[in-house]
Amino acid sequence: MSKRLSMPEEKSKRIAVGATIGGVLLVILLVVIIVVQFVQMGVRQRKLNEYKALESKLEQEIEEGEHDLEYYDYWFKYMSALRMGYVPPESQK
Repeated sequence: MSKRLSMPEEKSKRIAVGATIGGVLLVILLVVIIVVQFVQMGVRQRKLNEYKALESKLEQEIEEGEHDLEYYDYWFKYMSALRMGYVPPESQK
């Protein structure tokens, strides 16, 4: 025999089931949000590492390029002097 619940007991049972389902959905939502946050943190950290590697590479290129700049500066001045009529001492002999 099935025992039929009275109206207040049935209502309270439905409320309890609804609250349980709501709580479970809330927990699932919070877990999804936490997972998304961890993924975003990982992506941000990877990008930060890439930027740091690029920064160190560019700093190294700048240091190497400073010597090139001095050379080309000297070469430009030398060629400009030759165009203005400068004759190097070694070619006067």
